[in-house]
Order: sequence, then structure tokens, then C-alpha cells
Amino acid sequence: MLTVIAASDKLTSVELRQLEVVVAVAEEASFTRAADRLHVVQSAVSAAVRNLEQELGARLFDRSTHKVALSDAGRALLPEARATLAAATQARDAVDAVIGGVRGKIVLGNLQAQGMRSIDVAGVVAEYRATHPGVEIQIRQGASLEMTTKVRDGWLDLAFVALPDHRFAGVELVTLRTESMVLAMAADHPLAARARVELAALSGETIIDFPDGWGIRMANDRAFAAAKVARSIAYEVNDTGSVIGFIRHGLAIGVLPASLFDNPDGIAFVPIRGRAPEYITAIATPSNRRPTAASRAFLQILQSRVGSDGDVGHGAGLS
Repeated sequence: MLTVIAASDKLTSVELRQLEVVVAVAEEASFTRAADRLHVVQSAVSAAVRNLEQELGARLFDRSTHKVALSDAGRALLPEARATLAAATQARDAVDAVIGGVRGKIVLGNLQAQGMRSIDVAGVVAEYRATHPGVEIQIRQGASLEMTTKVRDGWLDLAFVALPDHRFAGVELVTLRTESMVLAMAADHPLAARARVELAALSGETIIDFPDGWGIRMANDRAFAAAKVARSIAYEVNDTGSVIGFIRHGLAIGVLPASLFDNPDGIAFVPIRGRAPEYITAIATPSNRRPTAASRAFLQILQSRVGSDGDVGHGAGLS
């Protein structure tokens, strides 16, 4: 049992497991998905929430047929629940440091596979599981901005992201690789014969790009704005394979990292004249709280594998 200040501003004793359930339901916005995440039946999740609500004397979730959302009391409790669970994790880490071994869980954010060619994520995870079998690893995918926000807010422990700006409150972004983006188009496109292309030359072209919040889109938005070039995005696609297909069939052109293309047949790449947008792959770690021992161990393996290839910038943030 643990004593915390609840949303009703009164002292109450609650179990860590109840707080874990509340956090899971809040993050998943679903009792069913929370049960899957916690590897329990849904009735156990519902009972834990109901018992805590009775103990606190406040409703934590507004339930409807289609969605589950935090109530005002639930929103007040959520950061306290996360802080309490983080403190409990640090206490376990302290004990593990004495008796040896790393335990716990890592929730890792990851980019689409085609956007992560510079880092063998599966290899890092495999080595980590072999070295630390007592740690459970869960993988979540999403857009870079979304995942970075989730690292800051405690929904993710770590995340591989691609952001053009490394200033993000509550998060440290450690560069793993930087790649200048190029203009990608079908091999028979008129611009394919040029040695270099200015962004201004693309103002009338049919362009494909990723949605807002994706790293490549953010880098392109900034580059075109800096060059004072207006562009119209005809196709906004959140699937790397589809983007490549549209370009290969001559439906659109795009400013992308060449490393996204596993098969360059039928594709021409032309460098951008002047300051080209950059695709910066990084690992996002929380700076507003101490990473868990499990997270620190993961970062050590990541540095040993990526750093040995010379791709990590300074590397200090990974130690």
C-alpha cells in the first residue's frame, strides 16, 4: 500500500497496481486495450478502477459506448499516479543495483522500418533481451512529434524520432545520424537531368509528403518557408511504401532521404542546391525525470552498436 494525495485533496491509501491500471486506461483510452497491455482480463481492469473510484469518492473516467475519457478528477490524478509509479520504479532500481540485474519494462517508440535503415533496432532489442531477460520491451509506432511528446509526458520511456529541431522541453534528443535530403522523382522526369535543383524550381510541381508531425514533413516545411517558396502538397500519405510508389510511377515528386529507398530502380535522386533539409535520426530520452535502470541499460547497448559505426554525434547523452 502507498499513501498519495488523491484528486479529492484528501489522503488515501491506494495500491500501485491500481495506479498502473488508471495510467493504462488513460493512455489507451480503452478498458479493453488497457487489459491487453497489462495482460489481465478486462473485468480486472474495470474492478480496479471502480474500487479506486469508490475509495477516492470521485469518478476518474467518463465512459460512453464509443470512448473512455478522463474526468476532471482523473486528469488531476494522472500526473500524481505517474510520479508515484516513477518513484516506485526508482526504488526498485536502487535495490536492483545492489543485488545485481535489471528488471522492469521499457515502452519504446519506433519509426517506420524504412525510416530506420541507419539503426538496426531489431538487433539492439535482441541483444538487450539476451543481456537483460528480466526486462519486458513493448514497441509503439507513431509520428516523431507525437512520440517525443509521449516521452516527455511519460507514456514512452524512449523513442527513435526524426525531428529537425532538437530543442524540446522535457526531452533530450541525442543525434544518431544526419542525412541531407534530396529531390526524388521518376527517372524520366524533366528535372532528373539536372545536377542540382533549387527549391524554387519545385513551386509548380506535384508534390507528395508525409502528414504534419512527421519529421520529414517538418524539415521540408521549414526549408521551403526559409527559402520563401510556396508549395502545394497534392498527396499527403502516412505510409513510406506508398510515397515511394507514387514517386516511382511519376505521380509526384518528393524531398526525402535517399536511404528510404531500398530499391532505387526507376527513381532519380538530385541534390538540393543551397541548404538542403536534413533528416536527423535521434533517440529521445526524458530530461524531466531520471530514466529507469532498464532504459539506461538500453541506451548503453544502443551506443555500443551505433556508436561503433561512428554515427552517434557526441554520444554523451547516451551514457
